[in-house]
Amino acid sequence: MSSRRRFLHSSAAGLAGLAAAPLAAVALPAAPFTGKPIVISTWDAGLNANRGAWKILGSGGYALDAVEAGVMVTENEQNCCVGLGARPDRDGHVTLDACIMDHQFNCGSVAALERIKHPISVARRVMERTPHVMLVGEGAQQFALAQGFALEPNKLSADAEKEYREWLKTSQYRPVLNVENSGRRAVGPAGGAPNHDTIAMLAMDAQGRLSGSCTTSGMAFKMRGRVGDSPIIGAGLFVDPAVGAAAATGQGEDVIRMAGAHTVVELMRQGRSPQAACREAVERIAAIKGAKAKDIQVAFIALNAKGEAGSYALQKGFNYALSTTDTPRLLDAEFFLK
Repeated sequence: MSSRRRFLHSSAAGLAGLAAAPLAAVALPAAPFTGKPIVISTWDAGLNANRGAWKILGSGGYALDAVEAGVMVTENEQNCCVGLGARPDRDGHVTLDACIMDHQFNCGSVAALERIKHPISVARRVMERTPHVMLVGEGAQQFALAQGFALEPNKLSADAEKEYREWLKTSQYRPVLNVENSGRRAVGPAGGAPNHDTIAMLAMDAQGRLSGSCTTSGMAFKMRGRVGDSPIIGAGLFVDPAVGAAAATGQGEDVIRMAGAHTVVELMRQGRSPQAACREAVERIAAIKGAKAKDIQVAFIALNAKGEAGSYALQKGFNYALSTTDTPRLLDAEFFLK
């Protein structure tokens, strides 16, 4: 048999053997871990959210439970940007987005969900009780009701109603940067709409398990059906147990354009610290946006598999909550545009 014929014969036999054999599981390398829980979340709303998460982390609980419970605190607070008390879309409906991801690449998501108080918990049910990752709109609501969630009244909060009626005078979207900070909740100039945002949370528990969550009402007075980055795995949130986790906040369209959270994790895989990875991702967005970068805010938080945290923002004004004890710290992020 010629050498070429022998090569083809052995290659075919090898491929047939591979087809018949079960695929072996890929072992992910374990990173050094200090054994100390940590949680990081976006904006000053994260202070209360971190306290909620720490009730679980501080007693040796599971990071996935912690990131769900933590952002549920913010969903309960009925603020401008998260939960049913938030500002509506341009047709007057509050629509909610959320996602959650654990340390084994399991993930769940909901988008454009209406009249359900805790979209983050519905996202977790999608992850654990369906073969899917994302459910949207009416289908997401039907699933939530089938899972025992209550249908809340179809009514805007008093603050949201007032701001919506003010916005209708011009129907123009002119975001106020960093409106998520508690001191900046004001309607923009000349009737311009306030900005939008999310709370994103990353946690590592005492066993070194990483998890993350995001929940938001999305852009204030957005077009009906608009979905940002927050419920999109790889954009608003990504967790890789061998490397770390990252989450985004800010102008969702621009985070989606460069798969923001996944990009941060991949930069950490290449050896960057969480801080450096967040900074490089922000720099890429600045390069994409050019002169228009001054009109938006984008920020990232990250947590690597060693339990080290970092953050970076496009513009001044972004802050984040960090907890390694039961007392969270509010920190101002470094920023790109000076």
